[in-house]
Amino acid sequence: MYRCLGELLAPARAAAGSLSAGEPCAAASAALLSGNGPGRRPCGGGGGGGAPLLPPAATSRRRYSQAVDPEDDPNFFRMVEGFFDRGARIVEDKLVEGLRTRESPEEKRHRVRGILRIIKPCNHVLSVSFPIKRDNGEWEVIDGYRAQHSQHRTPCKGGIRYSTEVSVDEVKALASLMTYKCAVVDVPFGGAKAGVKINPRNYTDNELEKITRRFTIELAKKSFIGPGIDVPAPDMSTGEREMSWIADTYANTIGHYDINAHACVTGKPISQGGIHGRISATGRGVFHGIENFINEASYMSLLGMTPGFGDKTFAIQGFGNVGLHSMRYLHRYGAKCVAIGEKDGAIWNPDGLDPKELEDYKLQHGSILTYPKAQALDCHILEADCDILIPAASEKQLTKSNAHKVKAKIIAEGANGPTTPEADKIFLERNIMVIPDLYLNAGGVTVSYFEWLKNLNHVSYGRLTFKYERDSNYHLLMSVQESLERKFGKHGGTIPIVPTAEFQDRISGASEKDIVHSGLAYTMERSARQIMRTAMKYNLGLDLRTAAYVNAIEKVFKVYNEAGLTFT
Repeated sequence: MYRCLGELLAPARAAAGSLSAGEPCAAASAALLSGNGPGRRPCGGGGGGGAPLLPPAATSRRRYSQAVDPEDDPNFFRMVEGFFDRGARIVEDKLVEGLRTRESPEEKRHRVRGILRIIKPCNHVLSVSFPIKRDNGEWEVIDGYRAQHSQHRTPCKGGIRYSTEVSVDEVKALASLMTYKCAVVDVPFGGAKAGVKINPRNYTDNELEKITRRFTIELAKKSFIGPGIDVPAPDMSTGEREMSWIADTYANTIGHYDINAHACVTGKPISQGGIHGRISATGRGVFHGIENFINEASYMSLLGMTPGFGDKTFAIQGFGNVGLHSMRYLHRYGAKCVAIGEKDGAIWNPDGLDPKELEDYKLQHGSILTYPKAQALDCHILEADCDILIPAASEKQLTKSNAHKVKAKIIAEGANGPTTPEADKIFLERNIMVIPDLYLNAGGVTVSYFEWLKNLNHVSYGRLTFKYERDSNYHLLMSVQESLERKFGKHGGTIPIVPTAEFQDRISGASEKDIVHSGLAYTMERSARQIMRTAMKYNLGLDLRTAAYVNAIEKVFKVYNEAGLTFT
């Protein structure tokens, strides 16, 4: 069922029309809307269709790093601050008007600008160095960082990544994104992020456990971890195993007397207090985010597309946790994945790629590049011919040097910060919808919030009501049957009551996974509606990123304004 905001989007259409004016943009839009049939070359350019599936080794590879433009490589934290400033400029006057105080207009403006200046910077950054003894007897010093952007809500929340690219600037940028992301989806956390500067492939499992546990101790020594202080989660190259080590280390040291100790981290295995649905949460959130906008008829009309997934193709950069689960859900609901890109290259099949087969192949062979049911992509994955592009790898991948080559009409940011401000400007001029990262990949922190609540409540979702709901549903069916028999009699036997397949699936009550999936879907839908209303209110057209930042700023501002400042 498709939705339509109707005439409410008229101002947005006018704004989008002005953005896409001019012959070059019109020509680009016409080319983009021409479809992606099975016989087309994946990246445009010369040659006809029907090319045989060539072995992937026949084409040279391009890596993620080649997508980054040295001339459009802004400081990541400054980039996020720039997006914040753009939203703050738009919303400042409304915030001033909304103040109901006895202050003069000038004092109100000072208050608003002061609070905006408080929101923007990163509050705390911890840098640590610690030694580990490797399995071969050598000693090595490991560097790690944890940034806490905002404590307007506590605890702070954000993942821990293991990467040689980790830096103070990166964790500050990602922490600030987490603040705005939590605000957009109404999760009551401040933003944080951590990184350990290692390549996990160069360490044994025993060494990784040493690093993870020692990093946890370093965070605990400075009060940068705790159920009510700062709660990490998985991120790049970390997962359930690392979160379990963190929880165990904290619970057996500084949290020994704390009954809520295992709430110090989320993304844990189920046996350690984790929650069903957390692993796939970010990818599922990406799907729901795209779903909310692609089923919105008014927005699709701005793009010249029909609502729904049925005739849509998509390409994904990054076949990790986010990319895999996004692909699964989109495939399940009728969209067709035509291209997948990894660090060492990309593959393409105009007839579609099966997520289960591709996942099994990668697990068996360690790479997707030799997958026999696909051919090598003859251009960069970001330039693949598709309707929906999902960058789910790393930051600053879409730049001013490749933004004009993107053929998708919808860019769904599964990664954090994949689009530079210059590229974002180009996409607006080309009438391309960008569903921003601070909304789209918020599924992970949303389900982390559910896990955190579960740990504080010390009971799994549905346990107290499961049997009651099941019995109630059976009594409902029996009541209907008895009412019909009293009305029509039992001639020929009892009147059978046959529940529909949908009701039969729900008759036993909601499991924890059902509750998590339902809560995530509701959160993403409600947040999408808020972004759409904000875009209409400020006449932003397809500039959903600015609309999302405005939403986040309004919510964080309200907390600071109503709470006041402790010491000034």
